[in-house]
Amino acid sequence: MTREPVRINAPASKSLSHRTLIAAALANGVSEISGALDSDDITRTRGCLTACGAKIEEKGDLLVVTGMKNGPKGGNADGKHPKEAPAELFMHESGTTCRIMTAVAAAGKGTFNVHGAPRMHERPMAELVNALESLGVAFDFGEKEGFLPFIMKSKGFRKDKVNITLEESSQYLSGLLLGAPMADHETVISVTGKKAVSWPYVALTLRIMEDFKAGFTVELKRGSKWQEVPWRSVKGATPGKIRFIVQPTGYDAANYRVEGDWSNASYFLAAGAVGRRPVLIRGLAADSLQGDRAIMDILSQMGATIKVNFDGILVEPGPLRGIRVDMGRCPDLVPTVSAVAAFASSPTTIENVAHLRIKETDRLAACAEEVARTGCETETTDDSLIIRPTRLPRGQEIDFTTYGDHRMPMSMSLFQLAGITTNFDNPECVGKSFPGFWDEWAKIVAE
Repeated sequence: MTREPVRINAPASKSLSHRTLIAAALANGVSEISGALDSDDITRTRGCLTACGAKIEEKGDLLVVTGMKNGPKGGNADGKHPKEAPAELFMHESGTTCRIMTAVAAAGKGTFNVHGAPRMHERPMAELVNALESLGVAFDFGEKEGFLPFIMKSKGFRKDKVNITLEESSQYLSGLLLGAPMADHETVISVTGKKAVSWPYVALTLRIMEDFKAGFTVELKRGSKWQEVPWRSVKGATPGKIRFIVQPTGYDAANYRVEGDWSNASYFLAAGAVGRRPVLIRGLAADSLQGDRAIMDILSQMGATIKVNFDGILVEPGPLRGIRVDMGRCPDLVPTVSAVAAFASSPTTIENVAHLRIKETDRLAACAEEVARTGCETETTDDSLIIRPTRLPRGQEIDFTTYGDHRMPMSMSLFQLAGITTNFDNPECVGKSFPGFWDEWAKIVAE
């Protein structure tokens, strides 16, 4: 007899909340945004947008966003007040805010002081800095070249062509795309480098640009010629074979609802696969462009039963087996999948995830270290993680390290469903993306 499922409402998408608020803040007019995530990272993006001239007011469950006039504005934007203080862009530990907002602010005019928490000052920014310098933006580094903190001086995107790689992060490209409609000329953004990661996040950016009426086209290189293609038909970025033509349209204000977040829902979907009760998640779009929708396919390949119906996404437990999976398109799922892999009957290999080493922590090493605390054998290479499961130590108490990384305690909480008592050194770090996680998780572990 199948047990009654645990019912969970998916939190709002963090990725779409960032992008929606940015588009609304760049728009000419007033937008009403519903369903936006309330988390530490989104608070950082809101702070940067207001520092650049937007107005964001809370009205019940709505965020009312009054767009910037004439784009992002920093100190001494008009050139008449040389002693005017730079606009403060404080990123704390939000990599998304840092990478996207730096490029968006550079599309405006003025001086910006870009800085963050100590870990943010260790995360590389040289790729984006080089791209922005090629557009005419100037940087004065406070400590180490290519890293925060720095003073950024901009008169907008002064050139009409820029190259960017997606080897470290797709967020550099997303930032350039979101900023480019504010230029006073057409901007051609070309993807270069050796490989491209996290394409679905670029698709989310293009979706928001389209919904807020920013003009752009996507072109693929066929032979020696560039050919325009529908952007939704693009499933990945091949360096040297794709470019974006962004028109200087600006954005139109819009009333917009943010959809549910597949990244943060992944812990609950995984709980349905490894626990004793099915889990039903409501508020997710089964046809979402979010790359982390891949969790459905991954859990299904491992042996869980997935059902999509009008009520939501239902995951039912089953005997799990290990798989080999390329997660370059969905790196935020790696902590979740690494924990699920410990419940399987055979090894799991997660590939193409070298970019996890420059997240809030070296997330690849952290996943290996924490899963190994359960007795599993783990191994990392430059870009992969292997987990060889063992009998999990039911009834034991294990102290896990969070590394201040919000995804670590949320994913390692899955071991509670193996009868393990989990302790975390910093459980509050979930506030970065999902402040209500522990309240929702209590429904999963309640008997």
